[in-house]
Amino acid sequence: MEHNLKYISLGILVFQTTSLVLTMRYSRTFKEEGPRYLASTAVVIAEMMKIATCLLLVYKDASYNIQELRRVLQDEIINKPMETLKLAIPSGIYTLQNNLLYVALSNLDAATYQVTYQLKVLTTAFFSVTMLRKNLSVYQWLSLLTLMAGVTLVQWPTDPPEEIKKEISAGSQFVGLIAVLSACFSSGFAGVYFEKILKGTKQSVWIRNIQLGLFGSIFGMMGVYVYDGRRIHEHGFFQGYNKITWIVVTLQALGGLVIAAVIKYADNILKGFATSLSIILSTLISYFWLQDFVPTSVFFLGTFLVIVATFLYGYEPKNSTDPNKA
Repeated sequence: MEHNLKYISLGILVFQTTSLVLTMRYSRTFKEEGPRYLASTAVVIAEMMKIATCLLLVYKDASYNIQELRRVLQDEIINKPMETLKLAIPSGIYTLQNNLLYVALSNLDAATYQVTYQLKVLTTAFFSVTMLRKNLSVYQWLSLLTLMAGVTLVQWPTDPPEEIKKEISAGSQFVGLIAVLSACFSSGFAGVYFEKILKGTKQSVWIRNIQLGLFGSIFGMMGVYVYDGRRIHEHGFFQGYNKITWIVVTLQALGGLVIAAVIKYADNILKGFATSLSIILSTLISYFWLQDFVPTSVFFLGTFLVIVATFLYGYEPKNSTDPNKA
């Protein structure tokens, strides 16, 4: 059953990520009167929706008994403060990571950013080996390198603006490079740390998501008022929200649940493969449906490498007898 859940959750993740990319792109380019919705508030609302959904799922597991739900929350969250506080670490790191990526994009050209940020595939594998004691075969390491190269080519900018290159100094490039490298390591560490917590305790994935969502909401609200406090004061928290915005927020909330399920039943490395496949799928849909992307030979080469990497990761030689292979 767990084997089936592994591939079901990976399939849902591909669908969710692809849908989120397309609807988010549409929501940010759709022209409408008035101010556009704030991404920072959408993140907070998504965290709250995730908490509400998990509460309903825990309520279901408690046989729809409100007293049993209260007891579970009391025992698993309030009476275990240290277990709950463990989730503050990945939540805080994810918040830091978002800020680091903002710094990176402000100081690097798009091509350098895209290439460097793909190192998160290797940092995730590194932390999986060191923290979870996973054994990766030579073929799996080769597949990770191939995946990194493929995603880099798929996302390679086709026409980088020359004026942007001229504005970036050597000093700012160094700052941007340090920021994106730090984001790669924080991404790998936070993901594997969360995986270790999920697989190392008997608490349900829904309880863990409630704990993660609580800290995510706190850190998210801090970001809302630090970066968008003035605009919220002028136009309100829900400025620019419409039906498409709520679809985006719902998909974001679903993403948090699906990623947790993938980490629980599969692992962070397979999550990276699923995300990479969704990048290709959303890009192809952009070409055929939105018609805002023209694929190049570099894109097709990257797509081929990602597909090869996906099959290579699961390849096991016939004479292999190692039972610990991931």
